[in-house]
Amino acid sequence: MRIEYLKVWRLGCFLQIGAVLAVGIWVLGAAPSYGAEQVSEAAMKEAKEIWQTRCATCHGAGGKGDGPAGVALNPKPRDLTSEEWQKSVTDDYIEKVIVGGGQAVGKSPLMAANPDLAGKPEVVRGLTKLVRDLKGK
Repeated sequence: MRIEYLKVWRLGCFLQIGAVLAVGIWVLGAAPSYGAEQVSEAAMKEAKEIWQTRCATCHGAGGKGDGPAGVALNPKPRDLTSEEWQKSVTDDYIEKVIVGGGQAVGKSPLMAANPDLAGKPEVVRGLTKLVRDLKGK
């Protein structure tokens, strides 16, 4: 009788562990990149316009740090295409730089803040997605 009880108990333990692992794998696998929320078409359009008018002037259209206004800057604008840099930062960090500027993360104050975007989190996520899409280009 005791042996049957142990078999059932072990089976129950294995099932519970399996269920926990399955949920964990599902949660980790379901997490999209560029933040938990999707970016609407309208917010992405605004993000692209902001990239062209504010970001590309220093970072360049391709994000290599070679924009026309960035030529005279010291330090030079970051090469956002760098895979090493991309791996070293989180989306939250990128968003903090976008809204608060370089000074917000202890970097150059020449990287301008965009306080007007503080109330537009979806647009900021769109800009972060644009930065992430530059990886390795």
